Amino acid sequence: MKLPELLAPIADDMKAVDAVIRTRLNSDVMLIRTIGEYIIGAGGKRMRPALLLMMARALGYQGTQHCLLAAVVEFIHTATLLHDDVVDESELRRGRDTANAVFGNAASVLVGDYLYSRAFEMMVEADSMRIMSILSQATTVIAEGEVLQLLNVHDPDTSQERYLQVVRYKTAKLFEAAAQVGAVLAGATPEQEAAAAAYGRHIGTAFQLVDDVLDYSGEAGTLGKNVGDDLREGKPTLPLIRVMEIGSPEQRRLVREAIQTGQGDFDAVAAAIRATDALDHTRECARIEAGLAREALAAYPVSGYRESLLEFCAFAVERDR
Repeated sequence: MKLPELLAPIADDMKAVDAVIRTRLNSDVMLIRTIGEYIIGAGGKRMRPALLLMMARALGYQGTQHCLLAAVVEFIHTATLLHDDVVDESELRRGRDTANAVFGNAASVLVGDYLYSRAFEMMVEADSMRIMSILSQATTVIAEGEVLQLLNVHDPDTSQERYLQVVRYKTAKLFEAAAQVGAVLAGATPEQEAAAAAYGRHIGTAFQLVDDVLDYSGEAGTLGKNVGDDLREGKPTLPLIRVMEIGSPEQRRLVREAIQTGQGDFDAVAAAIRATDALDHTRECARIEAGLAREALAAYPVSGYRESLLEFCAFAVERDR
């Protein structure tokens, strides 16, 4: 199933979220509006806000604050993208130049800070200390994940356990928080809230692991980013870690050199990845995470929204972009 079909039950909600985003991006400072519109206007899957909306609806929520909080989640995500691209010195995202490539690093960092600040200003409107606690803790954990990733860069001895910790902190945590906030907003039981958090955590992990696969098996035009960027940045993602675990001495040497320098022979490393089970192993790890996400939804009542959340599990693993 394609993403637009998955999002069909919340299509009106997603339009409302877009309207909130456009309104709340308004600033007297023209550069803030320009950069904010540039990166948010590039589109993207909007998976995190979609999970919040879907989770709230799956528990019968009928109010309007879910759209405000979904916009908060998207602002937090967008701020992390702006900062990530500066740290990684990335030049392409979602099929076009990154904001830092167009506007410069200083402007990107400062507008990222603005989006974080705006997000916190907006979440106060929900008037829920529980929701504020979840989202504020998530931003802290994401920052910790960024630092953990920085410690792993150019380290070919990074273990799968260390890498998955980065994934859970840096990527999966905002999925987890989005799903959990949706549940809290709908008045979930403690069991349902815990299930929502688990669902988001596992879906977010699966999503990142499939991104790792696509970095070595996709086309730049399809992915909207430069294929092999992680390797050039010296990031030891799971396919590379797997080659270091089971590859031949020559394959391990190639990967070690590439991670350490960020300047190895990309074609040779990609060939080593394909010659081992690295991509199949990584996708299988993603399938396991998606399966755990499906199990978490056993605590939820049967509904069309629940079915869409279940379909997200298959989409996260089988997607090609």
